[in-house]
Amino acid sequence: MRKEGAKERPGRLYRFLFIRRRNATLNAITTALAIAVALVLALLLILAVSANPGNAIYQFLIGPLSSKRQLGNILTTASTISFTGVAVCIMFQASMFNMAAEGACFLGALAGAVVATSLSLPPVLAVIVPMLVGAAFGALVGLIPGLLRAKLNANEMVSSLMLNYAILYFGLYMLKNFFIDKSAGQVATGKLAKASRLPNLIKGTGVHAGVILVVFVILLAYLFLYKTRSGHNLRVYGQNPNFARYAGVGVGGVIVASQVLGGAIAGLGGAVEIMGMYQRFQWTALPGYGWDGIIIAILARNKPQFVPLAALFIAYLRTGANCMNTYADVPKELITVIQAIMMILVTAAALTGGLKQRLAVKEALSNDK
Repeated sequence: MRKEGAKERPGRLYRFLFIRRRNATLNAITTALAIAVALVLALLLILAVSANPGNAIYQFLIGPLSSKRQLGNILTTASTISFTGVAVCIMFQASMFNMAAEGACFLGALAGAVVATSLSLPPVLAVIVPMLVGAAFGALVGLIPGLLRAKLNANEMVSSLMLNYAILYFGLYMLKNFFIDKSAGQVATGKLAKASRLPNLIKGTGVHAGVILVVFVILLAYLFLYKTRSGHNLRVYGQNPNFARYAGVGVGGVIVASQVLGGAIAGLGGAVEIMGMYQRFQWTALPGYGWDGIIIAILARNKPQFVPLAALFIAYLRTGANCMNTYADVPKELITVIQAIMMILVTAAALTGGLKQRLAVKEALSNDK
């Protein structure tokens, strides 16, 4: 009897792994189909609202590939939203629906710009220090809802949404009263020192060194989540909090660590955006990159390794929308409608795929008893 049981266990494991692999493939297929359906609906909407739909569709699909500048726009947009995409992936992996990446990005950008304009630093430190300060302030933003959840069991989605606007108005108060450059003619900091600007990588485009930096951030996030004990604990908690507690995982530490790390990455992304794309900090509203990060995380199924593909896809859509708005008669706001449709379809596919996976695994295990 023991030998038969020992023989059955590997068979059960193999079937379990096969089912997981099969369902992962099905999830990828359903996501691709959801995106395809959304694009078909987009084309139908263009046909409905455009007087010259042929040109509009051409600008939407081919416009982003029409010049080096447009290709550069795709890369720069993708790199910016990849930071917040990775940040949200880490938060969501712990089943923490924290929306504070938006505020973390804003405050990280402001803090990085203040340091870059206020301190005279050597060339290398002039780049590194503002980015580290931006990451630190972003981590602080992520820490607040994390602590509220860990200590008071406060809903992190509600607290982080409220926190975003508190961060915005706090930042604007500090900017207008302490860091404003009155000679700029607008609400903005002084110009960043030349040594604090990230170098341009492709002449004639806005592509800067932040594109390389975000690749390293994605790699480190992947290694953290899938190759370290802390990352394993984070994912275990996200999949089953009760099991994590039973296994002795420090739940409070996991909650806070995931939010702090996500906030730090979002804050770093804000600092990199200012240092790579602008001469001074001049945001007077939330930039929207945190909300983009949520879209990226959903498309990437909360996996950092898929963030570049999701970010490039969204960046391609945005660039195509700008081309369509400039050279055709379709407003770029149509892309917002397309993204909303896409999120509904992708989320529905994800929920259906997850339900099928749980039922299939449960059935396979019950048949082995």
